[in-house]
Amino acid sequence: MKSKKDTIKSLALHKKDVGSTVVQIGILSEKINNLSGHFKKFKKDKHSSRGLTKSVNQRKRLLSYLSRNNPEAYKDIIKKLNLRK
Repeated sequence: MKSKKDTIKSLALHKKDVGSTVVQIGILSEKINNLSGHFKKFKKDKHSSRGLTKSVNQRKRLLSYLSRNNPEAYKDIIKKLNLRK
Protein backbone atom coordinates (compact mmCIF):
# COMPACT_ATOMS: atom_id res chain seq x y z
CA MET A 1 0.00 0.00 0.00
CA LYS A 2 1.54 3.25 -1.18
CA SER A 3 0.81 6.59 0.36
CA LYS A 4 -0.81 9.42 -1.53
CA LYS A 5 2.48 11.37 -1.61
CA ASP A 6 4.32 8.41 -3.14
CA THR A 7 1.66 8.06 -5.82
CA ILE A 8 1.83 11.76 -6.66
CA LYS A 9 5.62 11.71 -6.74
CA SER A 10 5.78 8.70 -9.07
CA LEU A 11 3.22 10.06 -11.57
CA ALA A 12 3.87 13.82 -11.49
CA LEU A 13 4.66 15.45 -14.81
CA HIS A 14 6.81 18.14 -13.19
CA LYS A 15 8.05 19.03 -9.71
CA LYS A 16 4.94 20.88 -8.47
CA ASP A 17 2.34 18.71 -10.23
CA VAL A 18 -0.34 17.53 -7.80
CA GLY A 19 -3.55 17.66 -9.83
CA SER A 20 -2.97 16.67 -13.43
CA THR A 21 -5.23 14.06 -14.96
CA VAL A 22 -2.55 11.37 -14.69
CA VAL A 23 -2.03 12.07 -10.98
CA GLN A 24 -5.78 12.06 -10.30
CA ILE A 25 -6.11 8.68 -12.02
CA GLY A 26 -3.25 7.33 -9.90
CA ILE A 27 -4.81 8.57 -6.66
CA LEU A 28 -8.21 7.12 -7.58
CA SER A 29 -6.61 3.78 -8.51
CA GLU A 30 -4.91 3.62 -5.12
CA LYS A 31 -8.23 4.43 -3.39
CA ILE A 32 -10.02 1.75 -5.42
CA ASN A 33 -7.38 -0.85 -4.51
CA ASN A 34 -7.67 0.03 -0.81
CA LEU A 35 -11.47 -0.19 -0.87
CA SER A 36 -11.35 -3.50 -2.73
CA GLY A 37 -9.17 -4.91 0.04
CA HIS A 38 -11.60 -3.52 2.62
CA PHE A 39 -14.50 -5.36 0.97
CA LYS A 40 -12.70 -8.68 1.13
CA LYS A 41 -12.89 -8.34 4.91
CA PHE A 42 -16.25 -6.51 5.27
CA LYS A 43 -18.61 -7.84 2.62
CA LYS A 44 -21.75 -6.14 3.96
CA ASP A 45 -20.39 -2.58 4.08
CA LYS A 46 -22.87 -0.91 1.71
CA HIS A 47 -21.99 2.68 2.61
CA SER A 48 -18.40 2.32 1.44
CA SER A 49 -19.51 0.48 -1.69
CA ARG A 50 -21.12 3.72 -2.88
CA GLY A 51 -17.77 5.48 -2.51
CA LEU A 52 -16.09 2.70 -4.46
CA THR A 53 -18.64 3.02 -7.27
CA LYS A 54 -18.15 6.80 -7.43
CA SER A 55 -14.37 6.41 -7.53
CA VAL A 56 -14.50 3.80 -10.30
CA ASN A 57 -16.81 5.98 -12.41
CA GLN A 58 -14.65 9.08 -11.86
CA ARG A 59 -11.52 7.18 -12.91
CA LYS A 60 -13.37 5.89 -15.97
CA ARG A 61 -14.31 9.45 -16.99
CA LEU A 62 -10.75 10.70 -16.46
CA LEU A 63 -9.32 7.82 -18.53
CA SER A 64 -11.80 8.57 -21.30
CA TYR A 65 -10.78 12.25 -21.26
CA LEU A 66 -7.10 11.34 -21.33
CA SER A 67 -7.53 8.90 -24.22
CA ARG A 68 -9.24 11.62 -26.29
CA ASN A 69 -6.81 14.43 -25.52
CA ASN A 70 -3.47 12.73 -24.94
CA PRO A 71 -3.32 9.14 -26.26
CA GLU A 72 0.38 8.75 -25.42
CA ALA A 73 -0.15 9.65 -21.75
CA TYR A 74 -3.17 7.31 -21.71
CA LYS A 75 -1.09 4.36 -22.93
CA ASP A 76 1.64 5.21 -20.45
CA ILE A 77 -0.69 5.41 -17.42
CA ILE A 78 -2.42 2.14 -18.41
CA LYS A 79 0.98 0.38 -18.43
CA LYS A 80 2.20 2.04 -15.20
CA LEU A 81 -0.93 1.23 -13.20
CA ASN A 82 -1.52 -2.13 -14.90
CA LEU A 83 -5.19 -1.35 -15.54
CA ARG A 84 -5.88 -3.16 -18.82
CA LYS A 85 -4.64 -6.59 -19.79
